Amino acid sequence: MDDIVKKLAGLGLPGVILVILTVTTGGSSAAVAATLTALGGPFGIVGGIALLGLVTVVGDTVTGYGIEAILKGIYTERSKTESVIFLFKEIQGLPITEELKLKLKNQLSVAMITDTKEVRYLKKIEIIEK
Repeated sequence: MDDIVKKLAGLGLPGVILVILTVTTGGSSAAVAATLTALGGPFGIVGGIALLGLVTVVGDTVTGYGIEAILKGIYTERSKTESVIFLFKEIQGLPITEELKLKLKNQLSVAMITDTKEVRYLKKIEIIEK
């Protein structure tokens, strides 16, 4: 899982979108291909097709570990090189449940505090279902 998380984290937001897209479409090649064409960026369809090869690996990984674990790993890895505030804003815009957004933000908060030499205050938020 660590290898795929590092590769997807290297893709940035498109990697996160790829994971979510793969899960929501059930790995449907047509839906994924249309989106990957747009995600191909400056490489166009060729870049999109290159990313298409990751769909199978991502699907298998998500099936084995779950989307929550994969997204937590991706954002933890990205927090090593990117602003946590930027990642918080990015998470807020993702098409996922509010519960999962909160879990991802909490994971980043813990990672941020763990990486600093000086531990300040850590606020734990528990999610209680109604």
